[in-house]
Amino acid sequence: MSHPILSEFDIVFAGGGTTACVVAGRLTAYDPSLKILILEAGEHTLNKPIHVQPYQYPFNQAPTSTTVTFNIGNPSPYLNGRALIVPSARCVGGGSCVNSMVYTRAPASDYDDWGADGWESKNLISLMKKLETYEVLPDRPTHGYDGPIKVSSGGCNIGISEEFIRVGTTYHKRQYADDTNDLETCNTYSPWHKYIDGTTGRRSDAAHHYVYNQAHNPNLQVWDGKRVKRIIFEDKRAVGVEFTSDTVSCPDADQSSSIVRALKLVVVSGGAFGSPAILERSGIGAEAVLKRCGIEPLVNLPGVGENYRGQSDHNIAFVPYLAADEVVTMDALWYGESILQESLAQWNSSGKSLIAQNGIDSKIKWRPDDEELKVMDPVFQPRWKEFFRDRPDKAVALFGTLAGYASQIPRPSSSILPPRNYMSTGYYTLYPMSVGSVHINVTENDKERMDFTTGFLDDPSDIAPLDFGYKKTREIFRRMASYRGEIAAGHPNFPEGSAAACREASGPVDIDAPDIVYTAEDDEAISRFHRNVVQPTGHSLGTCAMKSEADQGVVDARLNVYGVSNLKVADMSISPLNVGTNTYSTALLIGERAAIIIAEDLGINCV
Repeated sequence: MSHPILSEFDIVFAGGGTTACVVAGRLTAYDPSLKILILEAGEHTLNKPIHVQPYQYPFNQAPTSTTVTFNIGNPSPYLNGRALIVPSARCVGGGSCVNSMVYTRAPASDYDDWGADGWESKNLISLMKKLETYEVLPDRPTHGYDGPIKVSSGGCNIGISEEFIRVGTTYHKRQYADDTNDLETCNTYSPWHKYIDGTTGRRSDAAHHYVYNQAHNPNLQVWDGKRVKRIIFEDKRAVGVEFTSDTVSCPDADQSSSIVRALKLVVVSGGAFGSPAILERSGIGAEAVLKRCGIEPLVNLPGVGENYRGQSDHNIAFVPYLAADEVVTMDALWYGESILQESLAQWNSSGKSLIAQNGIDSKIKWRPDDEELKVMDPVFQPRWKEFFRDRPDKAVALFGTLAGYASQIPRPSSSILPPRNYMSTGYYTLYPMSVGSVHINVTENDKERMDFTTGFLDDPSDIAPLDFGYKKTREIFRRMASYRGEIAAGHPNFPEGSAAACREASGPVDIDAPDIVYTAEDDEAISRFHRNVVQPTGHSLGTCAMKSEADQGVVDARLNVYGVSNLKVADMSISPLNVGTNTYSTALLIGERAAIIIAEDLGINCV
């Protein structure tokens, strides 16, 4: 059956997320005559309030959202039978347009550990600087000051974050630093800066700052609502892409397939879920997977869809607390509208107010000290010795504050939870051990479905830092001036009479008050709680890993897919190991490096 050929482009991107926008935008700037097409299943994000107004980020995660895909994992006994739901962006700009905008960067050693030629940190720091305008502190050697992506402290300060830092540096006995994103500093309390433009108060995303700002060039085209089915090959050379209208973005559109040709290159940028699926539908993957789906094998590449690691995402828990009446939180904006119009007016005129806030203002990249290691579950000790002990720049977990009731916490009905001020802690592990996989499968009626094994908490060492994180963050919150007790429904279900029982309080405990003493039963309740509530951070990666083919790799250090030509992958799926960061910073970095690699391949000057 022949398909109509719509058009020809030099480069076609299968997916229009963060990394694709960076690569396409940079290549267009390097050579405006290049004809580049981005095919994206989701919708445009240009100037849409849900994307550009920072406070709206939780609404992208609403159950009815069309800006993210909710990838449903296989039920897991390690999550007490739960089927974990992992969100991934589905819009132009990808995660950069829906994430929580927190600015973190991985330690330099994470990139050195990749062992990929040209991806060593010494080669990447110039690109980290090139992509950002760091509005927070001047003259920092690893930060950039004239790049497209802005980093600031957001539209206004929220006092809860200062309390968290004050208690952390006294009770928790850690240092304070202005900047823990210098690629090495760790285990210190700091402000948590944001991908928000300090002048306009708008989200600083890849779509607006790499692609939409080049709308004057008709050679760069973005077709939204287009779902890539597969890559078209001629003798193992990628020559085009087959796509159809996306059923979510364009429910009434014609579902017939179209083909667009790529004269020079196809770049798969579908993310950790989309990229392996596109490769598998194109005949590239493990023979058993392809056979099961009735797909003619082109290249036997067993690493496709593997290496979904925790090593693939980060395991997070959010825990809610009651906050004092006079405290500033995001709750009034998120759950009521009493201050919305006033805040919007201020934001429109000055870029300030809570509209330019995410409510997340302070953090620690935490490593346990000797005392803490002693009280942690001994199951963590081998992992500590093997991976963390001699790598002082790698944090075990990140603890942070959220001024408000976190949208990720299941919210009881308003009769149980009245309108008032809340605050939450989020803590997540940065290098879990567990490993999962993402593959396509077919249902009985030949519809495609995802076979997604999350791997969350499969390894016993992964839960120990979460259990400790609950106890430590609770002690910190109990000592914060704004603390008014716990919301029991969002905490472990402690046995009756437990000293750890959750309740409302009239104020904080003294800074020198004794810690809560947990019994073995209490500890069991905490572990059970984590298996019931732990969530993904949406930092999925690794499923098209940049490793040797013998080590289940999918792409080489130049991002070429093994066994075929004219086909690259550029997105978080290439990351061979986990990175100790919220992954937006890494997705941008991969984009900058990929743009240089492609420009070099095509003989384009990329200064």
